[in-house]
Amino acid sequence: MSENFIQLIADTKVYPIIRCEDAQYAVDIAKALHEGGIKLVEMNVEHSTIYDAIKEVSKFMHVCAGGIITSMQADAALECGAEMFSSPIFQMSLIKISKNKRVPFIAGATTANEAYSAWKSRIPLIKLFPAEAMGGAQYVGDILRQMPFLKLLPMGNIKLNEVITYIKAGAVAVGVGRSFYQGFEQKEITNRTREILKEIKDYKAWMNRK
Repeated sequence: MSENFIQLIADTKVYPIIRCEDAQYAVDIAKALHEGGIKLVEMNVEHSTIYDAIKEVSKFMHVCAGGIITSMQADAALECGAEMFSSPIFQMSLIKISKNKRVPFIAGATTANEAYSAWKSRIPLIKLFPAEAMGGAQYVGDILRQMPFLKLLPMGNIKLNEVITYIKAGAVAVGVGRSFYQGFEQKEITNRTREILKEIKDYKAWMNRK
C-alpha cells in the first residue's frame, strides 16, 4: 500500500499542498482539487486546526500530513486519517514511526548531501525544499545529473505554470501550494486542476511518442 501512494504521486506529477489556518477553507480547497481530478493532497499541520480538516478530507481522498517535525504531530495526523506524512527535515524518529506503522514518509532535504542521506535511509520520495530559493528547476537538474537515482519532489514557492519545467528537469512530481488556490473560488480551483492535469497528460503522451 505504501508503494501505491508513492506511485500515485509519481503518476499524477503535480502534488497539491494546502497550507492555511482555517479548517473549513482547507476542506473546501481539497473538495475543489478532488473535483478536478486530484486523488491525494498534502495538508500542512502547522496549525492544529487542520487536524479536524484531515478527518473530513480523508473521507473522500487520500491525505498526506505535511509539515511534520515531531513524533507527536505524526501520531496525531495518522489518528485523524492521514495515510502518510511528510516533513521539511530528515529525522530518524520520523523514519521509525513510518516503519513501525507501515506508512510512507517523505523526508525533506535542501542540499545534495541531505538528499543522498535520505536515499541511503530508503526514503522512497525526497522533498527538495525550498526548491525555488535554491535555484529552481536548474537546481533539481544539477543534483540529478550527479545522482540520477534520487526520487525528488521539489516544492517551495513553485508556481502552477512551472510544473512542466520541473518535470523536464527530472522531478518525479512537483509540489505546488498557494499558486493552486490562493485568490481563486472553488470552481476556479477545479478548472485550474483540470487544466494542469491535461497539460501533464499531453506532455506525457508527447514523451511517449518520442
